[in-house]
Amino acid sequence: MTEPATHNRAAPPPLDERRAIVAWAFYDWANSAFATTVMAGFFPIFFKNVWSAGVDPTVSTARLGLVNSLAGVTVAILAPVLGAIADRGTARKRFLACFAILGTAATATLALVPGGNWQQAALLYGLGVLGFCGGNVFYDALLTSVASGRRMDMISSLGYALGYLGGGLLFAVNVYMTSYPAAFGLVSAEQAVRVSFASVGVWWALFTLPLLLLVREQHSPQNTTNVGQVVRGGLRQLRETLRDLRQQRTLCLFLLAYWLYIDGVDTIVRMAVDYGMSIGFKSGDLVAALLLTQFVGFPAAIGFGWLGNRIGARRAILLGLGVYLAVSIWGAFMHARHEFYILAGVIGLVQGGVQALSRSFYAKLIPPEKSAEYFGLYNMLGKFAVVLGPVLMGGVGLLVRAGGASADTASRAGIASVALLFAAGGALFWLATRERQG
Repeated sequence: MTEPATHNRAAPPPLDERRAIVAWAFYDWANSAFATTVMAGFFPIFFKNVWSAGVDPTVSTARLGLVNSLAGVTVAILAPVLGAIADRGTARKRFLACFAILGTAATATLALVPGGNWQQAALLYGLGVLGFCGGNVFYDALLTSVASGRRMDMISSLGYALGYLGGGLLFAVNVYMTSYPAAFGLVSAEQAVRVSFASVGVWWALFTLPLLLLVREQHSPQNTTNVGQVVRGGLRQLRETLRDLRQQRTLCLFLLAYWLYIDGVDTIVRMAVDYGMSIGFKSGDLVAALLLTQFVGFPAAIGFGWLGNRIGARRAILLGLGVYLAVSIWGAFMHARHEFYILAGVIGLVQGGVQALSRSFYAKLIPPEKSAEYFGLYNMLGKFAVVLGPVLMGGVGLLVRAGGASADTASRAGIASVALLFAAGGALFWLATRERQG
């Protein structure tokens, strides 16, 4: 099947619908502060230098990978079950709110963890990741309540674009705060980082409110407020969906491909700063490169939505995966600071686009009335992938180190292993969608 032409101008949606679209997209603005300031930015640096001070960098990298993986396993187990239950009870917004509360509280509490206590920091970070990832199950599912048909690619991309902008703006303020703590009445950069963790919690909570107030979710024909009926019906529906999924070859192949390639994307997001520190780059350069990724990512995500309309989401996703494959190989051999900046800019060009178009591509394949359930499966595979990626990167590094190689060589071998995920995921995606070309 050839993807339909989607570049014809469509009539603008009504005012209430536009408000709902913007409110939905602003949740990406809200929780992306966690992805930038905490997950990709300050937590890996603080975890290595403050909470794991004096530990071999290869060991701290493995610890960080393990924390990400355990949080991913928890979300992966819960996501499809919660999605099925939420569809039965039309409770996507309520579940999103619960996970957002968990994430914001855990993130703000990171500010209080004393130095050297890597276990407590890891626990709170894991809870924050659980809140972030769990909330995204229901945020993604609400896409079908605010968009349909050919608007999905652009609206999904709008969410990612606002995420890059909002997350980047708060991160820029946090970076300035750590560079000039006295200007904010703070005594040190360490205190500024702690205040930054608290600011993420407040930002995330505040900008979640528009979605909760303005987005109306689609009602399930089996809607009920009885908790017992919701749980039993949701679990029964999940079993039926898993049985039906076996009959949908294209959808199964797509999910398998997504499982592999989104792992590579998420692993680079979560482990890039740690990798840069392990091979000798200064934390200031790494943070500046992250900011570059954010602000390149804002227009690039919108541009990928346009590109998906022009050439089709399939071709645009394959293009993005090809770029990621090249980046992961190049990253294993870089030595100069300017190379890290170039790689950060290139990643910013494709990161949001691959994520946004994968989400909208999948949304077009599934029944809207079961969107939370199907997005539960989608996010389950994404989080199980996050189990694989950081462990793969950390495990390869430990194996190479155990063989007598230097810490630098071990870290480079770890990042090179991520290329396998893009190659395998891209090949499966091409195979899964080839039959849709007709």
